[in-house]
Amino acid sequence: MLRTTALHAEHQRLDARLVDFAGWDMPIQYASQLDEHHAVRRDAGMFDVAHMSAVDVEGPGATGLLRKLLANDVAKLATVGRALYSTMLREDAGILDDLIVYRTSDQAYRLVVNAGTTDKDLAWLRAQAEGHAVTVRHRDDLGILAVQGPNARAKTLPLLPQALREPAAALKPFHAAWDDRVFVGATGYTGEDGFELILPHDDLVALWRGLEAAGVAPCGLGARDTLRLEAGMNLYGQDMDETRHPLESGLGWTIGWQPDDRDFIGRAALQRVKGTAHDQFIGLLLEGRGVLRAHMPVRFANGVRGETTSGGFAPSLKQSIALARVAAGSEGACEVEIRGQWLPARVVKPPFVRNGKALV
Repeated sequence: MLRTTALHAEHQRLDARLVDFAGWDMPIQYASQLDEHHAVRRDAGMFDVAHMSAVDVEGPGATGLLRKLLANDVAKLATVGRALYSTMLREDAGILDDLIVYRTSDQAYRLVVNAGTTDKDLAWLRAQAEGHAVTVRHRDDLGILAVQGPNARAKTLPLLPQALREPAAALKPFHAAWDDRVFVGATGYTGEDGFELILPHDDLVALWRGLEAAGVAPCGLGARDTLRLEAGMNLYGQDMDETRHPLESGLGWTIGWQPDDRDFIGRAALQRVKGTAHDQFIGLLLEGRGVLRAHMPVRFANGVRGETTSGGFAPSLKQSIALARVAAGSEGACEVEIRGQWLPARVVKPPFVRNGKALV
């Protein structure tokens, strides 16, 4: 039987089309995926992401543990309330998961991990935490709701507890504020401004309905995927997984190489491939008609080949775009095979869209 979030009855009330997503019965769209996409780019939209998990890592050894476990360095979080994006790696640098980590006190952090990897992540975290004076707590009492778009803050702030409104309004990207029940992170997955709100399941429905009354559009996972693809953000299990390392997944920028003596899990393997001719991760823009999808063959004029990892029609650009992994040394004209035909594509650097503006 599929699992459901506290908002499941709301999705049914709104006649959402529900699908199995990582074992959860989740909305793929309500009335129109295209309208939901544009609502986020032009106004504000909300997503039920309560299938994802918050995990609190607390104790005197928390900083040391996460500096070992994450490829990015939590020592960069100089003040309480800051956040960063990181991958969590195996010894061979295969990507176990990608996550957001917030510093919540001098000795505590909150991680937000993917739905399909939660059990694996918890087992890995708890195994690595042994001997570190740390507790790892799955916050399955909490749900997550994302509100994104140029008007997301203005429509969300009146619904927050009075004492939280001013600090939330002042949040810069990758910062957070919270009170006893509501945690507000200025992070997201769409390339737009907005919040990710973490709160008890019992409070999710009231917030959802308040946002709906404020004119925030309910948006499904379909729009979330076109938005994140336009934003050039990787999807775990599609653009990266345990068989790939960050350098061939477009995530080299997330690796905290300094200081040289931080021995995080996966570092030795990454250093062995750093500077060598490994696969490259690129963005593609289809020059003509057609729709790019995942796992389409890619070829370059000099014979280098690869394949798309994510692809789709970008509503903001009215063109088809993709992320792709290709062998090192790609040069010359690029083509993608769609239904037996090789069609020209242009290599671009993601993101494709940011804050409502086309970047390619």
